[in-house]
Amino acid sequence: MAEPLADRVIEGIDQAAELYHRLVVLVAPAGTGKTATLQDVHERTSAPLVNVNLELSRRMLDLTERQRALQLPRLLSEIVGGFSVDVVLLDNVEVLFDVSLKQDPLRLLQGLSRNKTVVAAWSGFVDGENMVYAAPDHPEYRRYPVRDFLVVHSEAIA
Repeated sequence: MAEPLADRVIEGIDQAAELYHRLVVLVAPAGTGKTATLQDVHERTSAPLVNVNLELSRRMLDLTERQRALQLPRLLSEIVGGFSVDVVLLDNVEVLFDVSLKQDPLRLLQGLSRNKTVVAAWSGFVDGENMVYAAPDHPEYRRYPVRDFLVVHSEAIA
């Protein structure tokens, strides 16, 4: 029987401590249990669980579209940096892919993971050596090589 995803995420947190980017990405299609997995990890480790869409939206309400694009990296850093712990769990990160915000979601997550271990839910899939978000014809489509961070998905830890 396969090891539960939450166990593999916790193993990934331990392994990430040795990496330059202390980033663990939980990759699975929408609706397949990423949030439940992060909630389980949260309960077992006491690491804070952040709904990124909600927290960033609250902070960007009064900003113009241009200000949102410019302020998003700082706001996200403030959210994660506001916790005085070594591990932070990020769920619902879809806002980072919004085309109008002109961000590189993986680069943002990697930047956050220099000072603490970050576990981020990623709606997508692993295609060989690449992590994919959205379909190729979708405006939010992203494809990244899996390197310098850990990936946990339903088949294995990459």
